[in-house]
Amino acid sequence: MIIESRAYARAGLLGNPSDGFFGKTISIIVRNFGAGVLLYESPELVIEEDEEDRFRNLRHMTETIKKTGYYGGKRLVKAAIKKFSEYCDQESIRLPARNFTLRFGTTIPRQVGLSGSSAIITATFKALMKFYEVQIPQEVLPSWVLKAESEELSITAGLQDRVIQAYEGCVYMDFDREYMSKHGRGRYESLDPALLPKFYIAYKTQLSKVSGAVHNPIKEKFEAGDPLVCDTLAQIAEVAEQGRTAILNRDYDTLDRLINLNFDLRRKIYQISPNHLELVEAARSCGLSAKFAGSGGTIIGMYRDEEALHRLFVKMKSLNARVIKPYIM
Repeated sequence: MIIESRAYARAGLLGNPSDGFFGKTISIIVRNFGAGVLLYESPELVIEEDEEDRFRNLRHMTETIKKTGYYGGKRLVKAAIKKFSEYCDQESIRLPARNFTLRFGTTIPRQVGLSGSSAIITATFKALMKFYEVQIPQEVLPSWVLKAESEELSITAGLQDRVIQAYEGCVYMDFDREYMSKHGRGRYESLDPALLPKFYIAYKTQLSKVSGAVHNPIKEKFEAGDPLVCDTLAQIAEVAEQGRTAILNRDYDTLDRLINLNFDLRRKIYQISPNHLELVEAARSCGLSAKFAGSGGTIIGMYRDEEALHRLFVKMKSLNARVIKPYIM
């Protein structure tokens, strides 16, 4: 029996980056890109080499290393398998003595804020759950995906990406500190994607960066109680709460305004590089809202008609950036 599983890219719609600071967010799944895992029973446990370790030529290998370093996706798969095993031990789930061969791949652009790493781990968890017939509760799964990254690989990350990749669709998340402390997770509410307006996503692969390096300085200030940082992050969380109401009421004018406000608040405490800012300003020059979908490299916003979207296509093409309509359903 061959088992296949997928986990998709995601875009932070509102509230990020407050999710790493006990805030609130809304995220959407982006089915245009995904990580896939293929798994089948075999005499030994084998993780096959992924395509990242195969290169067209020397230049291709050199450019790949510049973007992603010396670590491929195999370490993510190994971490996921280890944490899956630990979850089963913790829950006293006895796994059958069956080995497997696992093959994986991804189409998610790397390190541009679309959450490619957690997608590989999530897809691996889903495949293992099918293979061993183990059900990890949906609200629990994101926490174990995060553990694979933070505890095993020392990757600085939050729960938002893992939640939306477990639930899919559109999800409102409340990471209240007291609730998180008590339950080890946040409150998650799925919102009907049919209520959403038209979104675009624009990204530029040359702007890849590691999110942990972006958030670490702010984390230090937050933990020290810096007034500006703490107040701004609270306002960003409030943007997500207001966005939830706007979505439920189909109040797209308010939602459009909140997308811009989210980014403008972020600029008050984060240093935004000119190359990343260029994407936001380009979209706004076309009359569209824009904010980061993650830590940079990708933006998301609303558009009302195809004429506005065409203006954006033309503008982004001049910046060597790509525009897509996210598939959410």
